[in-house]
Formats: sequence, C-alpha cells, structure tokens
Amino acid sequence: MIAPLENAAAGQRLFISGAFHPGPKDGLPGVGTLVLLSPAEPGFWAYVTASAEFSDGLDNPLDRWSQRVVGQLAKDFGATAHFPFGGPPYAPFYDWALRSGRAWASPVALLVHDEMGLFASYRGALAFADHIPLLSAPSQCPCVGCAKPCLHACPAAALGAHGYNVPACHEYLDLPAGKECLSLGCSVRSACPASLAYGRLPKQSAWHMRQFHT
Repeated sequence: MIAPLENAAAGQRLFISGAFHPGPKDGLPGVGTLVLLSPAEPGFWAYVTASAEFSDGLDNPLDRWSQRVVGQLAKDFGATAHFPFGGPPYAPFYDWALRSGRAWASPVALLVHDEMGLFASYRGALAFADHIPLLSAPSQCPCVGCAKPCLHACPAAALGAHGYNVPACHEYLDLPAGKECLSLGCSVRSACPASLAYGRLPKQSAWHMRQFHT
C-alpha cells in the first residue's frame, strides 16, 4: 500500500514525509495508519503554480490545490483526507509530525524535519483504517551536532530561543529593512543547514511570506 501511494504522490510532486500508527492517546479512533504528505523539492513550486488553481484568480490557490489533489489520493486509496487549514478547529499537524519520528521541535520551536529542515510543511494527511506496514527508516534530528544558526538569524530578533514574537515580526516586515525577508523568505528558516539541502525556491518562500504578511 505505501509504495503505490508513494508513486501516486510523486506524480503530484508530493512525498510521504512521515507516517505512524495512532494509539489510544492520539485522538484518532478508527485510524490504523496516518500518512503525512509534503511538497517534494525541487520541482514542487513550478508544478503547483502551473495548476488551474493558480490561474483562476480565486483566493487560497495552494489550499484549494491541496484539497483537490490530496482529496483525490484519499479516494483512490480508500483513506480520509485531513488538512492543516480550514479551521477552527484545526487538525493537530504539529503533533502528528512529532509522532511520525521524522520531525522535531527545533531550537526556535518551529518544526524541523529530517529532509525539509525548517521548511517543514504539510499539504495534507491520509487516515487509513488499516494498520499498514511502514517503509520509513529510523531518522535523526538534523539539530544533533548542528551549530544552530537559526537561533541568531532573525534580523528583527522576533524568532529565537525565546519563541516567536509574531507582532514584532510583522512590524519589522513593514520597515524598509524587512523587504529582504519578504522577497527571499524567513531568514531563520533559510539559515537551517537542512533547509538549504531541501531545494525550496526563494520565490516560493516569498509567496508564503506575502500570504502571512497581509
């Protein structure tokens, strides 16, 4: 089951970024396996921005694309689709990512993923009733042995070991000095060595920053 799903997801420039078998404390009754899906880089941004959702002029093109694509995967594989948007209430993707064993709380509290680094993001999840054998190998947090440049990368000192001061971030983005963050993406996420190896384009990060700072 997992291998065919991997192939189908790859056809949509997604990859299985984590999976786990929920237990009684996970609040997922009737779910035997939860599979997380994330952008496969490089190549995701060119693929998704060529979709109909990005040319129809309507709001939330990425979320609508995710609903269509992940929703179709759910139908094709007999699963239920969950999304990190559309709330409240919101599905606990942060907790699900931690449970997958491939993501951790970084030194700046944001999720860090073994492959995506601080660019960790999830376009959806598939919940299966069956207990499906997983094909994931044990992972190690990329922060182990890292110099942790993320701790001091924020030019506004809005994001660091103290957590995330969202109002301070927005205030900085309104300044002339904040234009670089708006055009290139969050400097903290970009400072992560694992992020650099992921292959995410700056223009994708800039798009997300514009959605954040509106």
